Amino acid sequence: MSTASWTRSDTSRLPMLPRLRPGKRRVFAALVVIALVAGLGWLWYRGSSFVKIRHVTVAGLSGPDVPQIRAALERSALTMTTLTVNMSQLDAVVEQYPAVHSLTVTTNGDHAVLIRVNEQVPVALVTNDGELAVVDGYGELLPQSTVPHGVLPTLPLASAASGNRITAAGTLAALQVLQAAPYKWLAHIQTAASSAAHGVVLQLRNGPEVYFGPANQLAAKWNALDAVFTNSGSQGAQYIDVSDPQRPAAGVNATATTTTPGTTASDSGTTADSSTGP
Repeated sequence: MSTASWTRSDTSRLPMLPRLRPGKRRVFAALVVIALVAGLGWLWYRGSSFVKIRHVTVAGLSGPDVPQIRAALERSALTMTTLTVNMSQLDAVVEQYPAVHSLTVTTNGDHAVLIRVNEQVPVALVTNDGELAVVDGYGELLPQSTVPHGVLPTLPLASAASGNRITAAGTLAALQVLQAAPYKWLAHIQTAASSAAHGVVLQLRNGPEVYFGPANQLAAKWNALDAVFTNSGSQGAQYIDVSDPQRPAAGVNATATTTTPGTTASDSGTTADSSTGP
């Protein structure tokens, strides 16, 4: 009867980890302690007063709830630091405002942030496929049931919108002008259209037409329109021309035929016989 025995070969032994000398062990332990202290220090610092938000700038607001939205964002941001900006918290405080589409936050130094509000503010009404629709300044149709709005200007459409977005160049130019308007102005505008002779033309309710020209220098043009309205010499004007915001004019005995996007119109008016402005 034969017997056999099995022994583990030396080549199959697990490798032995090198032993650290006492001096190296102390260095390793010190490094671990330093890393731990640094991590705890960073956690403390990112929530400390050294980076506490003290200055909040809110940009991009133009709708009817500007004061409320700005105040809500400022209150929320002032509870944070520039290293612990909580986007979920900021989104939550503006959730009740349907016009707010999204937020972006940029830090500026250790104590200041800029919060930019991206809005979908209704600026006009359009008739799309026989139904009245609300549209924002970018040409996107908005659900009326979810977007509160007051009295808004109407825009003619030469054809139905493509999906949920308006693409006609003339209408988009008019929407750009309305989007740049101080929100208080929208209720005073009856219609907005595009004219080959005068660019974007606004018809004010119980007031004159306003020639904006191309959709550029819009802030300057709205400022010019404000200046004309505060000038008593513009009373009774049938049109106001702010296409050149440096030389706004108000005139009488001049009319213009506005058109829907894609068509052509000619100016049947005469030269303005009175002008006001700077």
